[in-house]
Amino acid sequence: MGKHQTLTAAIKEDHQEMYDYYDEYIRAGAIKDVSAQARWANQLRWEVARHAAGEEIVVYPLMEKHLGTEGVRLADEDRTQHQSVKELLYQLESLSAGTDQFDTKLKAIVDHLKPHNDSEEQNDLPALERVLGPENSKKAAASFERTKKFVPTHPHPSAPNKPPYETLAGFLAYPMDKLKDMFAAFPTDDMKQQMETHENKTINTT
Repeated sequence: MGKHQTLTAAIKEDHQEMYDYYDEYIRAGAIKDVSAQARWANQLRWEVARHAAGEEIVVYPLMEKHLGTEGVRLADEDRTQHQSVKELLYQLESLSAGTDQFDTKLKAIVDHLKPHNDSEEQNDLPALERVLGPENSKKAAASFERTKKFVPTHPHPSAPNKPPYETLAGFLAYPMDKLKDMFAAFPTDDMKQQMETHENKTINTT
């Protein structure tokens, strides 16, 4: 079915990865490693784009279906917040990692993401989990993870953000985004292992 026992666990893991990638970008900047900064920025963009599309295709329709009027309100609010992040990510693609302008824009993205992610974890997901129950939550988590494998990995702020049109637009954009990613640099396995070491040190000191 999937590695996650609940939809909340799957989404929280994505949220934490976003923060971890940004932390690595900042760490690379502190030692003036622009190449590493570019790699971590690409990884963050890739994660945010896939996560947002996965939520819009799988999670928000579930909220609208099971939480009634409040679910529709929350989903619309979340889509609006996603739109702001997509527009910032799109602007970021024309800038060079390590520059002041890039740093400012990337920080703005993370500053948008944190309250949005917190709201999902504290408001949206607890209400949805109560209605779904453990088994349906696990199925939703598996669907969320599957969907992320076939959605755009770059921001497309002008694309629809609701199914079925988003699903169709995503399938059309996915091959081109994948081609772009083939020519982009991402963190190496060694860099990811170092990131895990940083995380473990943080956990052990808290």
